[in-house]
Amino acid sequence: MTATPEEQALATRAELEKRFAGLSLPSRLYIDGKPVDAADGATFDRISPRDGRRITSIAEGGAVDVDRAVASARKAFESGVWSHLAPRKRREVLQRLARLVEEHAEELALLESVDMGKPYRDALAVDIRVTLQALYFYAEAVDKFSDEVVPTDRDTLATVTREPLGVVGAVVPWNFPLMMAMWKIAPALATGNSLVLKPAEQSPLTALRFAELATEAGVPDGVLNVVPGFGPTAGAALGRHGDVDAITFTGSGPVGRLFLTYAAESNLKEVSLELGGKSPHVVMEDAPDLRTVARYVASGIFFNQGEACSAGSRLLVHRGIKDELLELVLEESRRTVVGDPLDPRTDIGALVEHRHLERVLGYVNGAVEEGARLVLGGNRVLEETGGYYVEPTVFEAGPRMRVAREEVFGPVLSVMTFDDADEAVRLANDTDYGLAAAVWSKDLSTAHRLARAIRAGTVWVNNYDESDITVPFSGYRQSGFGAPDKSLHALEKYTQLKTTWIKL
Repeated sequence: MTATPEEQALATRAELEKRFAGLSLPSRLYIDGKPVDAADGATFDRISPRDGRRITSIAEGGAVDVDRAVASARKAFESGVWSHLAPRKRREVLQRLARLVEEHAEELALLESVDMGKPYRDALAVDIRVTLQALYFYAEAVDKFSDEVVPTDRDTLATVTREPLGVVGAVVPWNFPLMMAMWKIAPALATGNSLVLKPAEQSPLTALRFAELATEAGVPDGVLNVVPGFGPTAGAALGRHGDVDAITFTGSGPVGRLFLTYAAESNLKEVSLELGGKSPHVVMEDAPDLRTVARYVASGIFFNQGEACSAGSRLLVHRGIKDELLELVLEESRRTVVGDPLDPRTDIGALVEHRHLERVLGYVNGAVEEGARLVLGGNRVLEETGGYYVEPTVFEAGPRMRVAREEVFGPVLSVMTFDDADEAVRLANDTDYGLAAAVWSKDLSTAHRLARAIRAGTVWVNNYDESDITVPFSGYRQSGFGAPDKSLHALEKYTQLKTTWIKL
């Protein structure tokens, strides 16, 4: 007898639960090529957002542990075991590491899903796929970028060379843990640096497992160190450390400001920041195929539970088509399935932790109090599971309301209208952020004009959130600054220029 779709889904979920239960979970700091306990023996519990249950205990790194990790990274860097290695040999090691990640793709996706709540199918199809893209891309880039010989008088030879910075501290968020770590690890290693990575305390498992795979691939001891811990302790210690040459951070604006302060208080280390967003869809009256627009709008805000800095959290739509498009968006939203991250039918998994659940619901309640019209959702669901789930939520809101201006980081969409292109641009730019945006129009001239006028690091035209490792990811204004993640431009973030002037 053929199993029903529900029976098949439950069987898949049960199989994934069984596989997870059989994993040996990484739980210790990773310093100098081996797992170690925190110096003071401290640990913290990892609670899975899918059911509110404890997964394991993780070693909690503090200032002493950051010192150990930085010392290991510095020793490795100064020894030249990686920084002086021939580029083609670094390429070979990174390619071996990419193949190992590929072999362990399902394991890593499962760790990611249970640890931070995203659907397993998305972790495998998106997070691990993009992680591999980054590793393979920067492995190939190792020996593909060249230094310069500049024009001078005949009795002079002047060269401009790129050298690794030294010890890089990377602090990454919990929403795309391994993927965003790889946007930093891969180019930093490709250019010969050593790293200390601090994963978010909400999602340390894949970073720790990756470090084990890196050692297996041949990355020398000390070149990649991982110190889980909390921001005020491990994060601050890394940001203030006098022997760290650069910090690359992805996360919230308030924490990004702290890292600027830490740099000023210590050694003026380089700081690059990728922060939040309040990204708009700008849908003109001549937009092509509103049903397609609606699908992109829904996926743009509900993918990854809305826990994405580039989430399309504002829908700016021409007044003449608002009612039609909104109804189509609502249809797509109602079809979106909230459920267990290990259930293959799930579109929206669990929010990362209870505190964040309360934050998102606080924005929902605040929007109602401010007078926004709740069109759909607004509730916690599946509470009986013990997990942290919120249903797709849609508001018609005013542009000055908090829900339309601040980064909610949840499955909450704010809808606003405009009457002409000038007003659309004003609304799109009426934000502290500038990470991403989309323009929907059949008219190529209109699309070009709006794309140029909107102040955002990425502007999509007639699509949303499509990308590739070959293009940069960065923002305007309070969405961050410094050399971008992704693309060959990211290599600039982890190198410094040296001029050598030779009199012949």
